Amino acid sequence: MVSWQLADIHHLGLTVADIERSIRFYRDVLGLALVRRRSTDADYIGQQTGYPGVRLEVASFKVRPDSAPSIEIVQYATHTGLATDQATNRPGNTHLCLQVDDLQAAYDSLRQHGVRFKTPPVPLTSGPNRGGFGVYLFDPDGYTIELFQPPPPLATVGA
Repeated sequence: MVSWQLADIHHLGLTVADIERSIRFYRDVLGLALVRRRSTDADYIGQQTGYPGVRLEVASFKVRPDSAPSIEIVQYATHTGLATDQATNRPGNTHLCLQVDDLQAAYDSLRQHGVRFKTPPVPLTSGPNRGGFGVYLFDPDGYTIELFQPPPPLATVGA
């Protein structure tokens, strides 16, 4: 039994190769709100990451300005590493799921911006999200983002 408690999700961090390219993608293409942009070489960052003297370029986004969790993209200006295979079937890899109200409209719009998708939107035919739709797309570094449209609410009996 733990003597502490999780409180909330604070942020999801993604390492990117080119911060300016990623800002354009997440802000201008996906429509996330850029809430902070900074450069940092604070000592604690080197201690926390295990790369003493590291310098980072950081941008933080929110789905909406009043959202609690944020998405933080980070470019290592020093101590850079090689890109990895982001395939979703590889243990340790992740994906970000963003909920949309109209998946087909989002898909059509993003394709016009040259966004690369794994497939067209797929209807969800079983499970808790049956009746919804989903699709995977890729950010400029190949990170997988899922767009999810939930199923319509069930009709109220007698309505």
